Amino acid sequence: MRFSEIDIFGVYVAPISLMMIAAWFLMIGVRRLAVKYDGLRYVWHPALFVFAIYMIILSSMILIADR
Repeated sequence: MRFSEIDIFGVYVAPISLMMIAAWFLMIGVRRLAVKYDGLRYVWHPALFVFAIYMIILSSMILIADR
């Protein structure tokens, strides 16, 4: 896949920005599951852990889209 700009209502947007938004929404779901099952209690630094999971989700999305 070639990463070219996407036209949204006449505004050209980089595909990485759309992937970042999608990864953020996925991260909200993962974080809610972690809070529901008390998973963040076992992590040393919850904010750093959530950021790392966000980066893993975003990187996975980019690698899948590149294929």
